[in-house]
Amino acid sequence: MEELQATHRKEQRDLQARITQKKKSATKKTRKGINDECDALERQLKEKQERELAELAGELPTDGTSNGVVEDEPEEKDVSSFPDHPNNIQKPLESLSISSSTPSGRSEKPRKPNRQKARLARRAAEQEASAAQAAEEAANLPDLREQERVAMLKELQMRGLSEREIRADGHCLYSAVADQLTGLGVALEPSVAPAPAPNGVEESRDKLPGYTRVRMVASEFISEHPDDFVPFLEEPLSEYVHKIRDTAEWGGQLELLALARAYEVRINILQGDGRVVSVGPGESAGDDRDIWLAYYRHRFGLGEHYNSLGKGQ
Repeated sequence: MEELQATHRKEQRDLQARITQKKKSATKKTRKGINDECDALERQLKEKQERELAELAGELPTDGTSNGVVEDEPEEKDVSSFPDHPNNIQKPLESLSISSSTPSGRSEKPRKPNRQKARLARRAAEQEASAAQAAEEAANLPDLREQERVAMLKELQMRGLSEREIRADGHCLYSAVADQLTGLGVALEPSVAPAPAPNGVEESRDKLPGYTRVRMVASEFISEHPDDFVPFLEEPLSEYVHKIRDTAEWGGQLELLALARAYEVRINILQGDGRVVSVGPGESAGDDRDIWLAYYRHRFGLGEHYNSLGKGQ
């Protein structure tokens, strides 16, 4: 019995060390699960030790025999006072309770709160709350892309226009203008002789993509009329012209004005709210020199976008 109890005490100390280590590594999210696991380990060890003590007590002789030899019947004694009696086994077991002692036998000092972990936990909670609030606000925002699409379809139906999709890249304005000019029967090369290429060798422009030729016309017109455009620029004219001609820089109001004047057409830009902005050379362009573009702010992922519009299609 003494050997078994010594074994039980060692098992209790080992388990206490395991539980202490588990609780040290617990986080705010895992603390409840670890506490439940520790309670289960204590319960299992207690049941195991109770079973072993009971089995040891049950092996004691109860018929007065030992090694097959019948001995004189001893006088009756109160066996309830024996240390091995089941009623007395629970007492030493209860004295080994894990929660009542520490492995060193000394009372465990209260730990100081970890301020860094507390700050991190508060910060994580604040971030989760902010993310949840942002998601809720985003869910309540209007779908601007869908609203713009529906409004544009309504305007197209009212005006008898059809839409031709232009690839959503930095060339969309020039591609849409090239598509409109081709449909109108206007040559992509204006009557004015084009300026020489930067490398000094004139390129065969008819083999270039339509948007490239339109870009060249816009850059050349702005270069030839600097007084009309320089006051609106925030960079040197040469750099601005280079972006138009040789990069995929998006086009805007100045490029539309340059193209309208270079090709002598009126460019009508239909927007989703029903407004039409017209850019043209003035009275010199008649109704037969009108081209139509659709302008979007929200529908396409890259931002502002132009599509080509046609009548009766």
